[in-house]
Amino acid sequence: MMQSEMTGAEAIIGSLADSGIAACFANPGTSEMHLVTALDREPRIRSVLCLFEGVATGAADGYARMTGVPALTLLHLGPGYLNAGANIHNARRAYVPMVNLIGDHAVTHRAYDAPLASDIAGLAGPNSRWLKSVDRVEDAGKLAVEAFEASYGPPPGPVSLIMPADSAWTRGASHAEAGARAGLKIVSDSTIEDAGRAVTKAKRPAILVNGTALHAGGAEMLRRVEAQGIRVFTDTFMARHVRGGGLYDAPRLPYFAEMAVESLAGTDLLLIAGTKPPVAFFAYPNTPGAFTPKGARTINLGGPDTDSFDAVSKLVDWLDAPAPPHSINWTPPLSGTGDQFNAQTIGMSLAAYLPEGCLISDDGVTSGLPIYMTMA
Repeated sequence: MMQSEMTGAEAIIGSLADSGIAACFANPGTSEMHLVTALDREPRIRSVLCLFEGVATGAADGYARMTGVPALTLLHLGPGYLNAGANIHNARRAYVPMVNLIGDHAVTHRAYDAPLASDIAGLAGPNSRWLKSVDRVEDAGKLAVEAFEASYGPPPGPVSLIMPADSAWTRGASHAEAGARAGLKIVSDSTIEDAGRAVTKAKRPAILVNGTALHAGGAEMLRRVEAQGIRVFTDTFMARHVRGGGLYDAPRLPYFAEMAVESLAGTDLLLIAGTKPPVAFFAYPNTPGAFTPKGARTINLGGPDTDSFDAVSKLVDWLDAPAPPHSINWTPPLSGTGDQFNAQTIGMSLAAYLPEGCLISDDGVTSGLPIYMTMA
């Protein structure tokens, strides 16, 4: 196909496929039909029709958490984006890349204030780390690549590309060169040395971790951290955590404020790796909103935009931390028995029958913790 014959929809979908997008979770409407046609003609992207927009963005969130590559969503105008918003918020807070392609009325139709017209940019802006609209068909391929690159940050997160219907159906577009994937930042050697020296002087050090330090290989590295006398905590919630099979399992910082404050009590040095200093989810009377103990020194080894696996690995090497042996006495858990039916026994049974290497989507709150603890 000659470039001059390519529609804006074809340029966007083709440029995203060139960049590495391989999945699209869609709940389209009338204004997205040319994008649907372009997806149907692009064999490198698997399209999945979702019957609710929140399912589309939830699937895209989970897909990126496990693959490290953003998925594409296709949403219908402002109302479709709003229906999808809760899981876009979750992806933003978990620093998960996601490319949201939002259909809009034709540029020439905006003046009529049609029944489904809305300020899509105003709606999507707060949950988007990048947002633009393809108001000229010539920009379609270029903006698709910009969106893909922006989703990687750092830190990664959801981006929004608004596609007016006339830019989708109009010819005269072209593919743009495939986008680059930005990596996470790397902590400086001077920061590692500062942290290492502080650990050797601290009486009760602790580290709060999230991000890549919780991916494959991170558990045994965190075991070395604990062996050095540093208490290890993960954030209450994390995007991805490799657990089970006798791997070292760091405790999560408790959800409730009083318990979190108690967990960190006495800490005189708090290291932060791949996350932010801990705070309460909500304000409570007579309870601090920030959990770092008064007088404690905080050293930031990098926030969500930083490779925490690299940072913690460098720290344990600087400290020459011992490498305790992997648990050799671990055996698969027994299933729950007896006449008790509760979160603990349910968790035991799930853990007993789960196959090796399985994926668990943990969205539990009320009874989630006992089940989570049996999965270690």
